[in-house]
Amino acid sequence: MSEHQTNADLSRPVAAFERLLDSIAAICRVLTGVSLVFLTVIFGWLVFGRYVLNATPTWVEQAALLLVMTIAFLGAAVGIHENTHLSVTVLRTAVPEKVQRILAAASDILLAGFGFLMLWQGAKLTAFKWGSMIPLIHLPEGLRSLPLTIGGGLIVLFTLGHLMRLVQGRDMRAASLQQDI
Repeated sequence: MSEHQTNADLSRPVAAFERLLDSIAAICRVLTGVSLVFLTVIFGWLVFGRYVLNATPTWVEQAALLLVMTIAFLGAAVGIHENTHLSVTVLRTAVPEKVQRILAAASDILLAGFGFLMLWQGAKLTAFKWGSMIPLIHLPEGLRSLPLTIGGGLIVLFTLGHLMRLVQGRDMRAASLQQDI
């Protein structure tokens, strides 16, 4: 088997993994968008009920907390995937490209570790709280921490994708940083 065949054989699963990550990110974007629209609608209903009907719908606050958790944690994971999350790049832009790659790898490893902690502790919290119900909406309390768990797992997956591209020399973060200077 030639080296070219080996690289082609390796690139198929890598390309499939990257397509999977892109699909997951797209699904997360849709879920966060729908959640944001629903959040807006239910707060509109809250204002209408409170000031027009003089009967405040009490379930809105509890539902809003679930939606905000979904928007925050799934949105953060997508930010990691698309490299639009908050980051300070001053040091990375001031060093040679080889050091930039090392710093990018260190950043990805730290993000993956943080995502793993979110996943692990979120799963423990979700399991612990699943038996009790959220007042007024009668859903399991564990749903509040489920987005934390899912978001943590997605952060791990997305940073693994970044690390994979970095190892293959296809990571565009260093090149984009040089263009920003």
